[in-house]
Amino acid sequence: MSATTPATPGMPDRPALEGLEQKWDRLWEEAGTYRFDGVAADGTPLERDAIYSIDTPPPTASGSLHVGHVFSYTHTDLIARFQRMRGKHVFYPMGWDDNGLPTERRVQNYYGVRVDPTLPYVEGFTPPQEGGDNKSSKAGDQLPVSRRNFIELCERLTEEDEEKFEHLWRTLGLSVDWKQSYRTISDDARRTSQLAFLRNLERGEAYQADAPTLWDVTFRTAVAQAELEDREQPGAYSTLLFESQDGELRIDTTRPELLASCVAVVAHPDDERYRHLFGTTVTTPVFGVEVPFVKHELAQADKGTGVAMICTFGDVTDVIWWRELQLPSRSVIGFDGRFVTDAPEALESEAAKAAYAELAGKTVFSAKKTMLELLQAAGRVVGDPRPITHPVKFFEKGDKPLEIVSTLQWYIKNGGRDESLQERLVTHGREISWHPEHMRTRYENWVHGLNGDWLISRQRFFGVPIPVWYRLDEQGERVPGGVLMPSIDQLPLDPTTDVPAGYEESQRGEPGGFAGEIDIMDTWATSSLTPQLAGGWAADAELWQQIAPFDLRPQGQDIIRTWLFSTLLRSMFEDGRAPWKHAALSGWILDPDRKKMSKSKGNVVTPLGMLEDHGSDGVRYWAASSRLGVDATLDPQNPKMIKIGRRLAMKVLNAAKFVLSMEGAPGEVTERLDREMLAELASVVRTATRAFESYDHAKALEVTEAFFWTFCDDYLELVKERAYSGDEARRGSAIAALRTAIDVQLRLLAPFLPFATEEVWSWSHEGSIHVAPWPTPDELGNGSDAMGAGAVATGAISIGSTGMLATVGRALIGIRRAKTDAKASQKTAVASAVIAVPAALREHLEAAADDLRAVGRIRDLALVEADELAVGEIVLEEA
Repeated sequence: MSATTPATPGMPDRPALEGLEQKWDRLWEEAGTYRFDGVAADGTPLERDAIYSIDTPPPTASGSLHVGHVFSYTHTDLIARFQRMRGKHVFYPMGWDDNGLPTERRVQNYYGVRVDPTLPYVEGFTPPQEGGDNKSSKAGDQLPVSRRNFIELCERLTEEDEEKFEHLWRTLGLSVDWKQSYRTISDDARRTSQLAFLRNLERGEAYQADAPTLWDVTFRTAVAQAELEDREQPGAYSTLLFESQDGELRIDTTRPELLASCVAVVAHPDDERYRHLFGTTVTTPVFGVEVPFVKHELAQADKGTGVAMICTFGDVTDVIWWRELQLPSRSVIGFDGRFVTDAPEALESEAAKAAYAELAGKTVFSAKKTMLELLQAAGRVVGDPRPITHPVKFFEKGDKPLEIVSTLQWYIKNGGRDESLQERLVTHGREISWHPEHMRTRYENWVHGLNGDWLISRQRFFGVPIPVWYRLDEQGERVPGGVLMPSIDQLPLDPTTDVPAGYEESQRGEPGGFAGEIDIMDTWATSSLTPQLAGGWAADAELWQQIAPFDLRPQGQDIIRTWLFSTLLRSMFEDGRAPWKHAALSGWILDPDRKKMSKSKGNVVTPLGMLEDHGSDGVRYWAASSRLGVDATLDPQNPKMIKIGRRLAMKVLNAAKFVLSMEGAPGEVTERLDREMLAELASVVRTATRAFESYDHAKALEVTEAFFWTFCDDYLELVKERAYSGDEARRGSAIAALRTAIDVQLRLLAPFLPFATEEVWSWSHEGSIHVAPWPTPDELGNGSDAMGAGAVATGAISIGSTGMLATVGRALIGIRRAKTDAKASQKTAVASAVIAVPAALREHLEAAADDLRAVGRIRDLALVEADELAVGEIVLEEA
C-alpha cells in the first residue's frame, strides 16, 4: 500500500476544510453529541460532581452579533469541550436576551413604528416597512401602534434574529445543547423573573420610592447607575451674583438654567472664607428666594469660588447633598426634558413667577440662553460664560445628557446604602475563583463605589412586567402602600391586562378600584437570573439541585458591574451563596488603531463573513490564542492569526492522513527517538492539562501547537523512511509512535479545532472525538492501547525528556540548510557529511544516526566533537 492510499474507507483522497462545519454540525445534532439529559449510563440521576454547568451569556437579540461575541464565546466553548473530554456531563445552554431597550429601538427603526399605549390593538396589523431603506428614528416619522401590536413586532423580529444567531454559533462550532435554550421574554422567563421579584418584595429587599431618578429624555425612561457613562462635553462656567449678609456672593455654575430649583448653597466645612456664613441665608438672583448657606465635605474649595448651588437636581452630587442635608425639592424639568409649566411654590413674587414663565416649556438648551439673558438684564452675572470641557453623564445607549427628575420607582437593595450588605457581597465575591484574579478587584471597587440602590423599573414596553397592582381610593388616587400582589399560580402576568384577585376588569382605573403597574423591569433584573432561567429554578427542582451552584460564569470584563454583580446579588438573596464557582472574564477586541471594537463606533467586523472566508477552526484559533482578560487586536484586512489557525487546521488533516495511510501494523516502541518523542508528548499533555485546569486555554494551545509543528517538521520527517522501509521491528516502532502521537495530539487540539480534528478522528475511530477521553501522560508510558485496534506497546517511557528530539531536529535543519546552500535538491544523495556536536549531545545523534542518514540520503555520516552543534561540509554524490 502506498502512502497516498487511504487506510480507511472514510479518508478522502484530498482532505479539505471546506464544508466541515455544515457536515459535522448536522452529525453532532443527529447523534446528540452535546446533549445533557441529567442521567448516568444506568439511567439514574447524575450526582452533582459528575456535572460541569455553565451560566452561558445570553446575547442581546437585536441586530447582529459582532466579532467580540465570537471571541469570548469561543473561550467558553474551549472550557466546555475540555471538561466534556475529562468525563464531565456538561450543562451548556444558550439563552437569548430578547427584551429591553435595544430590541425596542431596533423594532422602531426596522418597522417604522412607535408605541402609543392609548391606542387599541389591531388584529392582523401590517407595519409600514420591513427593514427597508426609509428607516427613521424620529418619533414623528414613525406610525403610532398599540402596546400589544408593538410587542408582537418585537417578538417577531427577535425570533428572526435568534435563528441567524443560532446559525452563526453552529458555524463557529459551539458545543451547546440546543435543547436547553431559553428566551428572556418567554413565559417561563417571565414567571421566574416575576417570582424572584415578589420574593424580594416579601423579604423587604425590593421597595418603591419617590426619589430623584436619572432620566433619559429621549427614551423617556429611568436609568440605573450601572447604565451610566461619562462623555466629555463642551460647557461653560457663568458667575452668578447671589446676595449674602456680606453683600454680593459669587457662585460659579455650568447650569444657570436651574437657578429656579436652587434650594441651598454649599461650601466646604474647612473653607475659612465662608465659615461665618454657615447657618445664614442668601438670596438667589432674579427669583429672590432665600436659601440656606450649608456646609458639606463634597464641596470643593479650589473649584470656582468654592461655593456651589444645590439644585434639585443638576447632577448626582446635588442628589447626595439633598438627601444628606435633608433639603426640600423644587424640580423644574419634566420627563420630556423641558421646563415644567408650574413654577416652584418658593417663587412667590410676581416678578419671580414672570421670570419663570420665560423658561416654562423650553428645552434645557433654550432655557439656559433665556436665563442668562434674565441675569444680564438684572446685572447679576459677571462677564461672559467661560467655555470648558467636562464629563457629563449619559445613558449608555442615549445621545442626550441625562436629567434628574423625581419619580416613583421600584428598587432592589444592593448595598449602596447598607455597608453590611456591601460586605456580604464582597465576601461572596471572594468565594469565586476569578480568571484572571485581578478582575475581582474591579468587582469589589464597584461594590464599594455604589451610592444608591438598584433602580429596576423602566418606562418601556417590551420586557417583563412588574407584577403588581395598586388600590385606588374613592377619588381614584392610589392608596399609599396599597400594593396588590398576585398569587404564584397567577404568574406570569401583565398588570395592564390581567386583574387582581377580588376585582373585575370594569374596576380598572375607577374610584375604589385598582390600577395596574405599567412599568417593566430593567433587562438586567431578568438577566441577573440567568442561572435560574437556564437551570429550572422555578419549574424543575431536580435539575436545579443537579447543576447549582454553577461551575462557571463566562462573560466580558465590561459587564462585571452589571451582569456579574446583579446575578451575584440575586443569588445571595435567594440562596445565601455565590451563583458560580468560577468566573472567566474575556478581554476586548481592538481594531488596528488599538481602539475597542463596538457597534456604536462602527468599527466592528461581521463574524459570519469572517468564518466563511477563513473557516471556523482558523477563527477559533485566533480567539483561543488570547488569554482570559487580555485584549486582542484584529485587522480584518489582514487577519494574520486567523490565517495561521487555518494553516494549522489544514496541517492536521494532511499530517494525519500521511500517518494513517502508512502500510503496516504498529509494533512495540523500541527505538530511542520514538520513545523520546512520546516522552516529550507526555510532558505536553501534562502541561496542557494543568493549563486548562487553571483556565489558561492559551497556554494549552501554545504548548500543543509548538509540539505539533516539531512533530511534523522534524520527527515525522526523521522517521518516515524507517516507517516505509525499515526492518519489521524498527518499522513497527515508528508506525506505533506516529499513530499514538497523532491520536493524542488530535485530542489535545480538539477543543481548539473541533471540525478538523473530528474529521480526522472519523477516519479511524467510532464515535466523536469530543466525547473521547482527554489524553493522560500514563497512556504514553504504560503500554496502553492508545489507538484501539492494533495495540501500541510503548514500554516504560521516561517522564522527563532528555532533549534528544530537539537535538536531532537541529541536526536535520543543518543538513537541509547545507543542501540549500549547495543549491541542491533535498532529494540529492550525499556521499559524506560531518556534524560537529558537543560531547553531552553526542549520544542523541548516535542513537538517531540511521534515521538522519535515511532522511538526508547520506552514505557516510561522521560525528566530531565541538563546542556547538553544527553541520560541517557535505559532499554530494556525483550524478
